[in-house]
Amino acid sequence: MLATLTEHWDVQPRLVNFEFGPSRGEIPQHLDTVVLEEIGGARVAGASEAVDEIPWHAAMLTGAACVDGVLGGHTLDQGSAYSFRHGFNGAARDPLQHALPLVYLEPDLALSVLRNTCAWGRKQPWTTQFRPSGPNLWALWLAAEYVLATGDHAALDQPVPYHPVRQADPVPLREHLRRQFRFVVDEVGLGEHGHVRILNADWNDLAIVESGVDKEWMVEHGESVLNSAMAAWVLPVYARIADPVTAAEARALATDLCARVANEWNGRWFRRAWGTGPIGDSDLWLEVQPWAILCGATDSDQAKDLLGTIDRTCRADSPLGARVRWPNPGPIWFSISVTLVWAAARISPDLAWDEWRRMSLRSHTAAYPDIWSGTLSGPDAYLPPESERPGETWAMPDMGVAMRAHPVANLHSHSQPLLAYLRLLGVEPGSTGPLPGGTFTGAAT
Repeated sequence: MLATLTEHWDVQPRLVNFEFGPSRGEIPQHLDTVVLEEIGGARVAGASEAVDEIPWHAAMLTGAACVDGVLGGHTLDQGSAYSFRHGFNGAARDPLQHALPLVYLEPDLALSVLRNTCAWGRKQPWTTQFRPSGPNLWALWLAAEYVLATGDHAALDQPVPYHPVRQADPVPLREHLRRQFRFVVDEVGLGEHGHVRILNADWNDLAIVESGVDKEWMVEHGESVLNSAMAAWVLPVYARIADPVTAAEARALATDLCARVANEWNGRWFRRAWGTGPIGDSDLWLEVQPWAILCGATDSDQAKDLLGTIDRTCRADSPLGARVRWPNPGPIWFSISVTLVWAAARISPDLAWDEWRRMSLRSHTAAYPDIWSGTLSGPDAYLPPESERPGETWAMPDMGVAMRAHPVANLHSHSQPLLAYLRLLGVEPGSTGPLPGGTFTGAAT
């Protein structure tokens, strides 16, 4: 007996230009978006890790998407010890950051993650215990990159709900984003020196503790040069999808912040923050340096000098990539390595490709063959070679948190090598013009 299984599809007519196969010669300039898969091509001849690891990272990232039964859509769970040990998926910037490479791999999933994360709304409770100052910048970034890459401006007009606890009506995604911009401007705000305030954390959750400045003082008055540098890049890109009034304000603020970041150059690197005085004159905090390059706060010679300093200090004798601090060495964080690769790709391609290779699973396996994490998956950060447990990951027993307890399935170890790889190939949004694809001219060797 034969049975027939059928499925009926209603497909709306539309014009699709589909080209498949290896590129021969120049990439057509009329294409707004080009997704490159030259995994074995000349551009990556010196990064053979990409042949195996790019597809693997893509599979691990997309496979980790979780359906949200309350808000709808998907989240990209923080995984690792955060979720599987502590049951925590509360850092909004993480799913937003993980979704960035999906703009080019699974754009529908990237949009779903953006909508889901926007639905979280204001952190609750909004207390001094955890008042992060930067998550909204990640939402503006992902939204802009998605729209500029896909051309899906209609997504901005689709309603997005809030979490039921908010008891708020859905609003278009465009309005969600405008409110997040206003939150950055009106509630996070600027400090005495014109930088975006740090509150109790920017990207670095321990920045205030490590600054040595009184916590309560920093929460009320501290300023983050990192936030300013990131905003100086994000806001002009976001302005391209914003309403005219918001766009003009975003561009003006970005211009001012870029100039203020430029003024933080101390002759060797950029200061990290302002507390009761400047922070980061005597020690190099890596997280701000690539963003200073990306936002345009450096000239060409200054950027080359800065990358040379990073190479001689943060990257020296570190097989897994650049440490986040020097001379007091910090861990190696995927979130920061990706911006270093991106910034260096414009100026020092050899350094950029080398840093990407150090991010690879192959590099960890070669340097630390007896450590099981870092072979098929990894944590969000590794300890540097001079630590007591080089190549392993962090633990903070005083806070009851230990990445070491479940040091794999953290999506930073998969999403950030993917995003860095795309940036190496020249795929990135800009403040003007079409999104480029495949225009990177540096050698991979």
